[in-house]
Amino acid sequence: MTTAPEFHLTEAERALLPTPEEVAGYLEHGWYLSRKLFSDEELDTLQAATDKYYEGHRDRTLAVRPPNLAAWEPAHGPVQRHNDYVHYESDAIGAILRKPLLGAVAALLAEAEEIRVFQATLIYKPPVPEEPSNHVPWHFDKHYWKTSSSDRMLTAFLPFHDCHEENGTITMVDGSHRWQELPSGEDSTRHFADRDRSELDAILDANAAYNGQTVRKVPMLIPRGHVSFHHCRTYHGSGPNLASFPRRAVSLHLQDAANEYRAATRPDGRTVVYNHDVVVRRTADDRPDYADPDICPTVWRGAR
Repeated sequence: MTTAPEFHLTEAERALLPTPEEVAGYLEHGWYLSRKLFSDEELDTLQAATDKYYEGHRDRTLAVRPPNLAAWEPAHGPVQRHNDYVHYESDAIGAILRKPLLGAVAALLAEAEEIRVFQATLIYKPPVPEEPSNHVPWHFDKHYWKTSSSDRMLTAFLPFHDCHEENGTITMVDGSHRWQELPSGEDSTRHFADRDRSELDAILDANAAYNGQTVRKVPMLIPRGHVSFHHCRTYHGSGPNLASFPRRAVSLHLQDAANEYRAATRPDGRTVVYNHDVVVRRTADDRPDYADPDICPTVWRGAR
């Protein structure tokens, strides 16, 4: 069993934390762009580790393959690549993603004392403008996390380079995390990658209208080493990569310590299953343990 270490920040790192005003802005808008949290050397190391990952290097693999695992391999061709559980399968990738400073920022935004990894997805968007998979339709992460009890979960989007509109940066729908969902339950954006973009556009517009809001899209212009954070209910998506180089990033999903498994059903009565449910250890009452330290390691614990 993995034992969580002690977590400390240097004075220089503390100067990089969000201010109370910036935390209030996150709570209002549903997104936050950090200061420079990662050095160029750390990102060079991260990119080298992901190159090895794409070449097939694994320090370990999952004991059970989940039913909806994102696991790009060369045979899939020049589509947008998604690979889940990279923080578990690669020691080098995991070590960088567990940087306490990143966890401390997330803890302030989530108003939590402790932050754990929930999932980590390696993303590679090739410079192929016409590739359909490069366009990520509007969705929000909590639709995937119906079995999670917390509404404080958030995602850190960490690109390996400057990220802007030309290379398909992540784009937020401002304030959408505060919207109420449609009472019919028909606004789910689950499995967005396998659905028509126009359907997801219509869901976003209907949700905005139901809440008496307009859709304000905010592209995140992310300098290298900075990180974009968004709330688990913030609608987001991204456009095609029009640059001459691939857009490379990790989408690091994070959970507060209070998060735990809860049974959930879809509108049609079917049971909701998340990949973790067959991967993590079990609790004493035989539920999936979202605090499993091997799959969901702690990245920050301490006073806010």
